[in-house]
Amino acid sequence: MSEDFYRVRRLPPYVFEQVNRLKAQARAAGADIIDLGMGNPDLPAPKHVIEKLVETAGKPRTDRYSASKGIPGLRRAQAGYYERRFGVKLNPDTQVIATLGSKEGFANMAQAITAPGDVVLCPNPSYPIHAFGFLIAGGVVRSVPAEPTPDYFVALEKAIQHSTPKPIAVVVCYPSNPTAMVASLDFYKDLVAFAKKHEIYILSDLAYAEVYFDGNPPPSVLQVPGANDVTVEFTSMSKTYSMAGWRMGFAVGNERLLAALGRVKSYLDYGAYTPIQVAAAAALNGPDDCIEEMRQTYKRRRDVMVESFGQAGWHFEPPTASMFAWVPIPERFAHLGSLEFSKLLIEKADVAVAPGIGFGEHGDQYLRLAVVENEQRIRQAARGIRRFFDNADQTLHNVVPLRKPA
Repeated sequence: MSEDFYRVRRLPPYVFEQVNRLKAQARAAGADIIDLGMGNPDLPAPKHVIEKLVETAGKPRTDRYSASKGIPGLRRAQAGYYERRFGVKLNPDTQVIATLGSKEGFANMAQAITAPGDVVLCPNPSYPIHAFGFLIAGGVVRSVPAEPTPDYFVALEKAIQHSTPKPIAVVVCYPSNPTAMVASLDFYKDLVAFAKKHEIYILSDLAYAEVYFDGNPPPSVLQVPGANDVTVEFTSMSKTYSMAGWRMGFAVGNERLLAALGRVKSYLDYGAYTPIQVAAAAALNGPDDCIEEMRQTYKRRRDVMVESFGQAGWHFEPPTASMFAWVPIPERFAHLGSLEFSKLLIEKADVAVAPGIGFGEHGDQYLRLAVVENEQRIRQAARGIRRFFDNADQTLHNVVPLRKPA
């Protein structure tokens, strides 16, 4: 009776939990920990969206069970967003499903389409649900690179040849969580051609579609002619409108895949609380100055982080999208790996980050830093890191052998 249940056994220990535990202990002991670990937006949701929620809540009609695949007005609003933003026409009745955040949508899509032993191609490093949604569903994950380069297709071709049974789907996520890389429309054209040639599905995570800083909006794979034949794309209101806790996302695209997702969801939930769906529709149909404000805030924070961390001796390139920087561990600490170095940052610098190993073994030489604290706090984090770096040779000599920088 002491053994873990089958599906629980398939999940490794949640790496981020170790960092969270240390963070909680340090805070309990009175430390002021600056948390750059979780991509948890600290900005307020737009005022008009909150007003719509308040206006709609507490009425018998809206406090009842809602619609599992989303109320019609919300699905129409999401279709309208795709047409405005990407020039992609979607049928709100058959090509749009509202989900409880994109994470739930992704996990339940995996449940809907995976038979035991089915193979899925998944980027490594990648956001955990991309792999573990399929592992929980009884599938097998084969890693492919996370970078959208020509080499990606060489690796993909090899993965197809050496996988038995043949993979059912490939997962992509651009702008990437955690690496912040962005894919071009040309990349997506090649991906759609590849998927059609090998008769596999594309599952695209586009949660960071609106978080970009170079005036160059990331494309959707559904912009490629014929992509609808093989693709479902997941988006989220969490980052775009700072509505993370509202749990509101979407799956759009291929009708057959969405019908399967809708069928599974109809057995599992009654959809999000109706006032949240009404407010989400108000966000999608409303003014987008709040989105531009969000972009500018994250861009300023990104610039402050790159500058102040650089002054502390930790140099990295500014990301062009997402709310993350994917940063190599400084060379003299690289042998520690990301989890041990993350623990040291909490202990010695009062800074929490996400260890790259939590996103897959190919992330172990990196850390993910989120711009979810204000500029003053980011500068404070940089001061703590500088103090740690300056004193590392003295404070760590009994723990790890450190070379003095040349």
